Amino acid sequence: MIDINESLMQFLLAFLVVGPLLGAATALLPAPPGLKGKSPEQAVLRHGVTVTGTVLIAAIVLALGFDHDQPSRIQAGTDISWIPALDVRIHLGVDGISLPLLVLSALLTFLCALYSYFKMPAGPSPKAFVSLLLVLESGTLATFAVLDLLLFFLAFEMVLIPMYFLIARWGGEERTQAAWKFILFTLLGSVVMLLGLLLIGIKAGTFDMVALATDNDRPLSTSVQVIAVLAVAVGLAVKTPMWPLHSWLPDAHTAAPTVGSVLLAGVLLKMGTYGFVRILLPVTPDGFRTFAPYLAAFAVVGIIYGSLACLALAKQGAKGDLKRLIAYSSVGHMGFVLLGIATMTPTGMNGALFANIAHGLITGLLFFLVGALKDRTGTTDLDALAKETGAALYGKAPRLGGLLAFGAVASLGLPGLAGFWGEMLALFGAFRPAEGLSRPAFLTFMAIAAFGTLLTAAYLLVVVRRVCMGAAPQDAPGLPDVQTYEFAAWAPLVALTVLAGLWPAALLGLTDPAVQQLLAGGTR
Repeated sequence: MIDINESLMQFLLAFLVVGPLLGAATALLPAPPGLKGKSPEQAVLRHGVTVTGTVLIAAIVLALGFDHDQPSRIQAGTDISWIPALDVRIHLGVDGISLPLLVLSALLTFLCALYSYFKMPAGPSPKAFVSLLLVLESGTLATFAVLDLLLFFLAFEMVLIPMYFLIARWGGEERTQAAWKFILFTLLGSVVMLLGLLLIGIKAGTFDMVALATDNDRPLSTSVQVIAVLAVAVGLAVKTPMWPLHSWLPDAHTAAPTVGSVLLAGVLLKMGTYGFVRILLPVTPDGFRTFAPYLAAFAVVGIIYGSLACLALAKQGAKGDLKRLIAYSSVGHMGFVLLGIATMTPTGMNGALFANIAHGLITGLLFFLVGALKDRTGTTDLDALAKETGAALYGKAPRLGGLLAFGAVASLGLPGLAGFWGEMLALFGAFRPAEGLSRPAFLTFMAIAAFGTLLTAAYLLVVVRRVCMGAAPQDAPGLPDVQTYEFAAWAPLVALTVLAGLWPAALLGLTDPAVQQLLAGGTR
């Protein structure tokens, strides 16, 4: 930790939200000042790298200046009245729950911008691409920084349009249908969520999250809480995505460009689970307790369903798409996050928050790797990949094959890597759920989820065996191994996956005090 005054911290957090928007506007200018490069296209892509890199530096400085001795306290706070009649405020702040998500979002967006500088996806003008990427970054960072319900909703929705265009204009086959499915599912869920947020704000007399979570003079009746939880949870569950509201995700991932898939899995899915933790648990605890067993049941069904879908796609002759397989694996992994939240215990919620970060790192890496395979072979179909690589990626491109195997074993939860801790803590939370929740039911959920980890290992090992292992035919063409720019984009994800697995206390030390405070009566 470094000593940074509160005013600078406030500026840094505000810059994280506003900076990418300014960068997006600058990218659209005919000739942005100071952007001289080999071509206008390269200049604007370099601009994207510069802006996202600056935002990442600001996020790192914010993390270094964060008071790690008081992670449960809202820091870098800005609170300005916006709509006095409704008590809507421009309220920003960061604590141990939101800080890791802010840094993860800034990191993944920078790595995507860096990767795109060298490997721009085929499509329209790079100016539009960079501008949309920066608007998307602003929306995701704002979602994790705002502390007002209506601002949260605006930021939550802000990411939909840029992601729609990234899929529809720079995606692959059937991109238009996938983009429309994505936008329709998420918008319909958001309409219901908005009604729930308005109900909370109007009944309580404020939309301020901190006041709602800590002010006992504004209690919401149990019936209001139940209705609000049901409405808000629908919108959050679509974005997470929770089974059975997940069907937009495989299509969106399959059609999206590489960087679109990385941001969709690594950042956008976290916005839904963050809403459960930041809004529903502290603001409507009684209503959430009513629905917690149902949330856990949907979560474990998603774990098993996602794993079985992956197994079906992984078997030989199934014409399984590797991007689609990883998308279905996300349904299972996010099921562990939802299970941890549903336990309403510090152990389970810490596991959920840890699994959120681990999933962003590991799945982001996997989508980068699958994109690299597609660039080299022209396909993500498993049967075609096995034929193109001669089922021997280890021999033809050993570094690429090794990274793919690393991502697979990290995703299946190998001890010592980031994927292990979140799933285990979620299971431990289900072993002894919060008071008032049925322990036999949660023990059943724990057993089903534990079986899901075995299925996860099965399909990921099948993928590694089919793509990476075997003897390559002598006449099989070679494949380029990992390039320098690819290594630069992937190395931070590999390093953080190992670091989080070996030193989980670094992340849990941030989240645990904030979770304890949240469950005890909100974040102050």
